[in-house]
Amino acid sequence: MLIAVAAFTLLASLFGLLLGYSALRFHVEGNPIADQVDAVLPQTQCGQCGYPGCRPYAEAVANDEAEINKCVPGGEAVVLTLADLLGKDPMPLEAGEEKPKALAVIDEKACIGCTLCIQACPVDAILGAAKQMHTVLADVCTGCELCVAPCPVECIHMEPVEEELGSWKWPYPASAPGPLMPQPNRG
Repeated sequence: MLIAVAAFTLLASLFGLLLGYSALRFHVEGNPIADQVDAVLPQTQCGQCGYPGCRPYAEAVANDEAEINKCVPGGEAVVLTLADLLGKDPMPLEAGEEKPKALAVIDEKACIGCTLCIQACPVDAILGAAKQMHTVLADVCTGCELCVAPCPVECIHMEPVEEELGSWKWPYPASAPGPLMPQPNRG
């Protein structure tokens, strides 16, 4: 019995040392620009940019494989921040106009419990079970609208989120810089 315990202890120690050495020897640094771009994105994981989440989109932007104007939930604010961060010219949002922040709401009387909305939600903001009523966790919902289309009884609708004092922000100037505002040097 003692021999078996000693053998397992020796093997565990040997594998631990091997894994520790491998972690140091084969360490791969992440892309710091992708980390900065990912920090700017709203982390909705909605896929509206054409990528499966915010991190893959951030890596594509950092590697110049994608434009900076594809994040619909982030809107113009994210485009302007990314343009400033990466030294690129700002461009209009690719998907058109920016929508106000909204929250998914389920009409619980009409819900049939099909779970299609649960499967579509990228952030697990919908609670429920098969053939049971579903509900949305307001604190988790990002307003990506991916749960609306799969609902067969159309019991999910988006309600705009009311701005509170803590979430209100000054809007960006709508006009182009005038003669009193110096143009940034991009050369």
